[in-house]
Amino acid sequence: MELGPMWESLGLPGLFLASFLAATILPFSSEALLVAMALGPWSWTALWLTASIGNTLGGVSSYALGRLGRRFTARGVSAGDRDAAWVARTRRWGPWAALLTWLPVVGDAIAVALGAVGAPWGPTALLMFMGKAARYAVVLELMR
Repeated sequence: MELGPMWESLGLPGLFLASFLAATILPFSSEALLVAMALGPWSWTALWLTASIGNTLGGVSSYALGRLGRRFTARGVSAGDRDAAWVARTRRWGPWAALLTWLPVVGDAIAVALGAVGAPWGPTALLMFMGKAARYAVVLELMR
């Protein structure tokens, strides 16, 4: 798989941006870029760390949107039954739910829900990093 001159010039900052965007509601696959870049001149450790940090910060931005949305629910805007079930599950699991934010589709919702229920930022961010870093480690290990 050729990266082409554009990705060659973007390098690790491009992977960081792709990983960040992939952790938001944008439909984007940072894994494909990670695999392509792993075939190039970059260190696998640098790739793993860059993708993990970028993806975690993207997830933290979704968490922050949930926190921001919490202001509206505090003013009396009620959630529907389906949303209430998500909130109950998220409250029950607390920051541990952040381990699952790497999952496609539902991971973004988990991050937003964690912010909305007011899960503590520090443990949430740490567990989010652990889950996302483990996913990227598996992707790179499967390439060996």
